[in-house]
Amino acid sequence: MAGFWDTGRVLSDILWSERRHMTALPLVFDAPRRGLPPRHFADLAAQERTAAVTELGLPAFRADQLGRHYYGRYENDPRTMTDLPAEARDRVKEGLFPDLLTEVRSLSTDVGTTRKTLWRLHDGTLVESVLMRYPARPGRSERITVCVSSQAGCGMACPFCATGQGGLKRNLSTAEIVDQVVAAARTAAEWRGRLSNVVFMGMGEPLANYTRLVPALHRLIDPAPAGLGLSRRSLTVSTVGLVPAIGRLAEEGLDVTLAVSLHAPDDELRDTLVPVNTRWKVAEVLAAADSYAARTGRRYSIEYAMIRGVNDQPWRADLLGDLLAPRLAHVNLIPLNPTPGSKWDASPKRVEQEFVRRVEAHGVPVTVRDTRGREIDGACGQLAANGA
Repeated sequence: MAGFWDTGRVLSDILWSERRHMTALPLVFDAPRRGLPPRHFADLAAQERTAAVTELGLPAFRADQLGRHYYGRYENDPRTMTDLPAEARDRVKEGLFPDLLTEVRSLSTDVGTTRKTLWRLHDGTLVESVLMRYPARPGRSERITVCVSSQAGCGMACPFCATGQGGLKRNLSTAEIVDQVVAAARTAAEWRGRLSNVVFMGMGEPLANYTRLVPALHRLIDPAPAGLGLSRRSLTVSTVGLVPAIGRLAEEGLDVTLAVSLHAPDDELRDTLVPVNTRWKVAEVLAAADSYAARTGRRYSIEYAMIRGVNDQPWRADLLGDLLAPRLAHVNLIPLNPTPGSKWDASPKRVEQEFVRRVEAHGVPVTVRDTRGREIDGACGQLAANGA
């Protein structure tokens, strides 16, 4: 095994010296200023919902009624809401329920338990979400999880991610985020199940769209008629490590699960794999995650894509274990998923297993992510929203 690793390290150095000179996209923190969709019911907080309903000439109690339809029954067309006055339905549709997401196509795999949906937004922008059903097994009930997008594209420029290589088109509105979840909850109900988990691991860097992300989290957590009533523990927000925004999120008191896309334990490699590391180094990112864990009492996740010959060396496994041993964290290894035009691929299974063994030897828990949706470009790092 030692000879294998020594040879692998030489090969890694050669390959990486070539790859690091590839033309890199710039980091983009501020999304292009493109028009957001018309106001939607899901954009509005409680008092705003009441005001909006009364502006339409309806009594205030109709706000809660609409909330029960949208968040409780996953209905988004007032024209089908028979308990609304018939003469008001078109007015409510136009004023509070504009069409946000138009399905372009859906692709399924994993015997129908994984579904990727391509959505067209009001301005023609395309985004994707992925719905995954995990059957019940001994000691664990059924889970239905949706992976949602927070931006169209991404400005973080990670070279192994199809979304990052496509650049950032624009931020999504709060309602465009929430409506992906409501659509997933509707499908889950059609499957005779219930949406249980939401992960912000689709297109975009969620914390780069902070002002719309936080209200969306409230809509997901608040009970009907104000929201979907999901458990805080069932929501996961992923980030490449926007340190100030992690600090802000800790102070919101939302206590959702934090996932940090680290992908390398050393600054030299992470500067290239995750370009935001040129702004906030590994130590700063982990310190921010530690503060979040201290504030919430919740273990955070370290996301680590296993890339053959790039970040999968045993010494990096040991370094990662050393870094995380004293922390309230666990590692989620992600076998790299193929993306169009990329010459990179996943680490061999024996390399992955050795990496797991070494990290766990430091007392750090490790899981290996199930590569759901790979065949339909719906797995981690594959979302590119290519149109029909």
